[in-house]
Amino acid sequence: MQAYEFYTTPENGVITIPEQFRRRITAGVKVILLQQNMSDSKNDAYVSHKSDLLLSPTMSTVGWSFNREEANER
Repeated sequence: MQAYEFYTTPENGVITIPEQFRRRITAGVKVILLQQNMSDSKNDAYVSHKSDLLLSPTMSTVGWSFNREEANER
């Protein structure tokens, strides 16, 4: 299964697939609707693939000490 994500506004109950995806979608599709909140309006840009949305998690490790051998013993 291939996933594409995009933002659009339904018109008279019709959701239009953006031109950039129309050639890729040649079979039946599963549709899941998530209504966009006003706070999500910064996400209005089209995203071509879900993997484009994934971000690497970050965590501050300042002041931590790591010992690989000690960690592997656990």
